[in-house]
Amino acid sequence: MDDVDVTVVLPAYNEAGHILNEIERINAGFAASPYTHEILLIDDGSTDDTAAIVAGAPHVRLVRFNQNRGAGASRRYGTQQAHAPIVAWTDADMSYPNERLPDLVAALERSGANQIVGARRTEEGTHKWARIPAKWVIRKIAESLSRSSIPDLNSGFRAFYRKDALPHLWLLPDGFSCVTTITLAFLCNGLTVEYWPIDYAKRAGKSHFRPIGDAYRYILQVLRMITFFAPLRVFAPPALFLLLLGLGKFLFDIIGGLIRDGDPFRLAANTVLFIVTGLLLFAIGLLADLIVRVGQRVNEPDNNTV
Repeated sequence: MDDVDVTVVLPAYNEAGHILNEIERINAGFAASPYTHEILLIDDGSTDDTAAIVAGAPHVRLVRFNQNRGAGASRRYGTQQAHAPIVAWTDADMSYPNERLPDLVAALERSGANQIVGARRTEEGTHKWARIPAKWVIRKIAESLSRSSIPDLNSGFRAFYRKDALPHLWLLPDGFSCVTTITLAFLCNGLTVEYWPIDYAKRAGKSHFRPIGDAYRYILQVLRMITFFAPLRVFAPPALFLLLLGLGKFLFDIIGGLIRDGDPFRLAANTVLFIVTGLLLFAIGLLADLIVRVGQRVNEPDNNTV
């Protein structure tokens, strides 16, 4: 399997009850396509028989972690170890249409994009009452900060060119927000991401999603990624808000002082605090932006070398 067209990175944690069904779906899809493939199955410290069941399955290359490290760690390692120029990510819980992975790859090649994401038409996961509003809020924050339309920020069903992803793999966290991170890393670096609508089924097995903890980590990761690539988009809005608020309060203090005491130079402490905090935030944003630009310049290839 050293010379294949597509590597399917498939993290699995205690998926013994249906993992063979997923492998069969993936193999059947590729058998009817012009693409050769391998399934790089990362057994993420399973405590059931997942590894024993898939050992020797067709087109499967098995890697076992001694302990559970998270889906992000599995996908990061799998992408590093992929043999193919195109890498596809998906899950082993029967929720994504894995038999359509070859169609996703074909859509990537047709589009000319660097990454294509399966955008889910519906939300069928557990804790829907928490997932839907939390994902909407996080997606809107990401769209605003990245200045891009993102129909599905955290879909685990995607394909991309391995060479485009390799420089960003070190940014991927170990948990679920790795899919959010790889989307934002591409967008913030000027790489193109397109979306392909897919159906989404209720997952098999037990969900590992924790509504409060995972939503909190998603928001932090979005802010962290935008700060890493475009810090002024994070620091400038609150800095501008505080400066305008301070200016308004400044005028209020001057006018109020003239009316009350005939003294226009009495400023409240909170007026000074608003202005100074706004200036500090803007200065931090400028400094962070300078550091990012210097880092990008250092990492650019030298076009003058032969």
